[in-house]
Amino acid sequence: MRRYLVVSALLLVFSCSESKKEESQKNASVKGVMDTVITRLYENVAPNNYNTIDDTFMLKFLTKREKSVLATRYQYFKVNVPVTVSLMRHVDQATIPFWLKESGFVKTNEFVKNEVYEYEVWTKDFTSGWVNLGIPGFDMDRVTYFISVGAMNSNDNLKITERYPEEYSLEDFKKGAFTYHDWSDLKISDLPKELEGQILFTTVRGRAREAHVEGAFRKTMFPSSNNPDQIVLTWSEDPSNSMDIQWRSNTTVKEGTVQYWKKNTSDTLASKASVSGMEDRMLYNDRYINRFTSNLKNLEAGSIYEYRVGSEEGTSWSSVRNFKTEAEDTKDFSFIWFGDTHRDPKWAELLKDANFRHPETSFYSIAGDVVTTGLYRSEWDQFFGYSKDVFSNKPLMPVPGNHDRQDGLGAWMYYQLFSLPENGPENVDPESTYAFKYGNALFLMIDSTQPNEAQTQWIESQLKNSDATWKFAIFHFPPYNFEEPYLDIQQEWGGLFDTYHVDMVMSGHIHYYMRSKPINNRKVVDSFKDGTVYAVSIGTSGNHDDIGEEPYAEKRFKDGQFYQYMTLTDKTLKYTTYNKVGEIVDEFLIKK
Repeated sequence: MRRYLVVSALLLVFSCSESKKEESQKNASVKGVMDTVITRLYENVAPNNYNTIDDTFMLKFLTKREKSVLATRYQYFKVNVPVTVSLMRHVDQATIPFWLKESGFVKTNEFVKNEVYEYEVWTKDFTSGWVNLGIPGFDMDRVTYFISVGAMNSNDNLKITERYPEEYSLEDFKKGAFTYHDWSDLKISDLPKELEGQILFTTVRGRAREAHVEGAFRKTMFPSSNNPDQIVLTWSEDPSNSMDIQWRSNTTVKEGTVQYWKKNTSDTLASKASVSGMEDRMLYNDRYINRFTSNLKNLEAGSIYEYRVGSEEGTSWSSVRNFKTEAEDTKDFSFIWFGDTHRDPKWAELLKDANFRHPETSFYSIAGDVVTTGLYRSEWDQFFGYSKDVFSNKPLMPVPGNHDRQDGLGAWMYYQLFSLPENGPENVDPESTYAFKYGNALFLMIDSTQPNEAQTQWIESQLKNSDATWKFAIFHFPPYNFEEPYLDIQQEWGGLFDTYHVDMVMSGHIHYYMRSKPINNRKVVDSFKDGTVYAVSIGTSGNHDDIGEEPYAEKRFKDGQFYQYMTLTDKTLKYTTYNKVGEIVDEFLIKK
């Protein structure tokens, strides 16, 4: 009897142990495994060997459990009937995912095509229950795989449940279907007949980054320390009585404070900052940092304030900077805006020249593509490192471009770096689209990478309810350009700009310079009072050998770096464009 009790106990222990392993496996994630693996890698591999890491190295470096998670927890779901899963893999991907053949997928002779890429088709039959799929690979082929699922018995009513990730839609697999949410205009052009009508799992290209290690390790040129840096001013509220101050320190600094005072006074005030940690897993010399944000309120209008940032826990404080609040009833002011900057050091020289040439400038703006890869903190470090102290004395009010939100993964770094108004449309990301008023001007800062129609009502409401003398819209994608005119923006927003007379629309993206004649209802008109001027500019270098005809254009340049200096009064707007050597290359005057 005792023997049977011992055996039963052992079986129970074994069963519980296996259940715990299964539960642990079920709760594991690709991110959790990769976080652990990269940490262990940093502890065991010298930085000069990071660029030699490849698929072969990783398969030796990973534990059995880690491999299992990476082979099963990238994408999973339940099916109620037996199914065939078809996996479309980019034909130019150099290395086949390690788990694909091992798990029983077989390469067919079929191919799927969209308007740009070709995919080979791999298939596997599954019984009812869980379907578990692995990572695209340790490389980063942005053309990440996607799948379709069909019931093995055409009479079965297939139901898919408990799927991860669940945020990406299920579509009908057919010609004209899209696969990538971050490139929804890319449509399926050819697919095997037997796949037509299957359930298509859409995705985003950014998922290729989830286990990316080959060539992925980066070193920042501007690592953090316990000394505060990357100080930047923005507004999230009224420019006449508030100022937001943001900065960076390393993780040894846990607390942040702004000390500030009106110039020529000795009454020092203090404002505690909120702190948020930021991680860039592949930034091997500065993986973790802390970002601080302090919102100064109840300031006096038209006043110069001096300030410094740091920590009361330590002795590291920044040098003293200053800013000026907007004066009451401001009518006369100036601002400067740039097209794409892409964290270019040459743009930073342009910025410093502009700052020196126009010390009276109230604030700066960038019309998107502040950096090239928005999820690489090393690039944001370059942006702040190259621009030095300009934005610590004059506010920066940007909008995001397609490079600031990367491959469908959002613009979360951008949002953590800039404290901006949260008064935009309800159904887009907070701080991506917003409005602010300065002096007698309304600024609509629109995230054109978000759905147009989701913002139309908000745009109309802002324009309809504004009594501003001047109205401006700044967003990344230019409605009018020689390369890829955004007809959807012209249709969705152009009529509003006509109806409520937006004076200027300012954009980037195309990497050239164009200033249009006044446009109303998509046609050139004779007077500024009857139409809107559309401008496209570039803060980094151009990349066009030639530019096609644009009959609506007043001035164009295919290359160069520019900034636009805008001077406003109650009755006039003077627009002046400077090139990188300080020459005026374009200007005009609007009178109300």
